[in-house]
Amino acid sequence: MKFLIAVMGSLVVAGLASAQDANSTDPAQILEGAARSMLKDLDANRAEYRKDPSKVDALVEKDLLPHFDTEYAAKLVLGAHWRDATPEQRKRFITAFYHSMEANYGKSLVDFTGDRLKVFPTKMEANADRTTVRTEVKRDNGSTVPVNYSMRRGPDGWKAWDVVIDGISYVKSFREDFGSEIDQKGLDEVITRMESGGKPTGKS
Repeated sequence: MKFLIAVMGSLVVAGLASAQDANSTDPAQILEGAARSMLKDLDANRAEYRKDPSKVDALVEKDLLPHFDTEYAAKLVLGAHWRDATPEQRKRFITAFYHSMEANYGKSLVDFTGDRLKVFPTKMEANADRTTVRTEVKRDNGSTVPVNYSMRRGPDGWKAWDVVIDGISYVKSFREDFGSEIDQKGLDEVITRMESGGKPTGKS
């Protein structure tokens, strides 16, 4: 789980970082073009970010999260528990989930560089509203890891809702972690822990 979070943080932020082109119909081009914008900011301020990684949070808030379908991802993470949750519990969970992603991503961005990312062309029908963008990320040891982004198109354009890293789904992993904890402790206690900055206590 630690590796999944680190890679997902780096790639999703790099890939979905800048203001999205509302006229673009190619998610892969959106991802690759946005990466250049984010990397430009990171390269210009890398020393400052290394000194204080918390400053990356502002970039995540501005550039990443508007392009990640947090509500849809949170719904899938809760799974069956979503149906039983009250509107207030759903709202609290989405907000807590949003901020937990923000906290995780900033820490994994500081040393991300453009030569680590390769984006493959995406083949899909012109009127498709769902697709998978395939990429690869280079590890420190030179080996590569496949990273697939599940994306869907809505009124606000293309947004990512899941990332599968080396066969491990972000949504599925968190659904297992949170589901186990909710079964044991209840949804309210899990949300309260998330709001205080805690991490899932289920299997990881």
